[in-house]
Amino acid sequence: MAANEAFEIIDGAYDRGLLLLGDHATALLPPDYGDLGLPPAAFARHIAYDIGIEPLLRALAARLKVPAVMSRFSRLLIDPNRGEDDPTLIMRISDGAIIPANHPMSAEERERRLARFHRPYHQAVGAAIARTAEASGKAPLLLSLHSFTPHWKGVPRPWEVTVLWDGDDRAMRPLLAALAEDGTLTVADNEPYDGALRGDTLYRHGMRPGLAHALIEIRQDQIGDEAGVAAWADRLAPIFESLNAREALHVPLQHPSRTGPYDEESISS
Repeated sequence: MAANEAFEIIDGAYDRGLLLLGDHATALLPPDYGDLGLPPAAFARHIAYDIGIEPLLRALAARLKVPAVMSRFSRLLIDPNRGEDDPTLIMRISDGAIIPANHPMSAEERERRLARFHRPYHQAVGAAIARTAEASGKAPLLLSLHSFTPHWKGVPRPWEVTVLWDGDDRAMRPLLAALAEDGTLTVADNEPYDGALRGDTLYRHGMRPGLAHALIEIRQDQIGDEAGVAAWADRLAPIFESLNAREALHVPLQHPSRTGPYDEESISS
């Protein structure tokens, strides 16, 4: 296991060809950033991190014996699942909460956060992908874990789990089908968000190099305690195992289609 203030790498059997990712796994802040001017309660909310994802990521990595990379800084500091040119990279207001330390912000401070947190996280993801490819002798399968709130602006979200994707549906389709086979879940694709997000983690590390990938979103009330995390680890582990056994998901696409309004040259590296 390797960790610093930007990321943690959970070691596993790299030769299995599967890598798990947790972009918003923690609500941590380095001491020199204090609390960003926010009350402690803000860091227990979804605005600071994806509730339930860190324990679920650790449980799945242990059960599957595969490596994982997760961030070790709050998305309120800077969002690793955004491109460097995305206007929501550093939020001034998030779901009604004003983040005092994020506005006004100098160009120097923005660059400092990119260099100290955002870029090292993505470098760690890239290095883990390269290590997985070398050890397995094939293109890695990338599965990213996120969580979403049960309600948004007073409107209930009916899905327990969703799968986000862009132009490459190789992992999405069997994953969605396996979740639907459960019979007890309401599932959907590209809800409550669209997976075609320019410069996000899976665009950078999955779409551009043509690696099979999918982003799994789980409703936060499903994984808000140990019992929920254990239940979802039990459910997802065999599904991920089955996905990883599909040889078609370990063949890179040379020219993956893209549904989003962007082009590769516009993305910051």
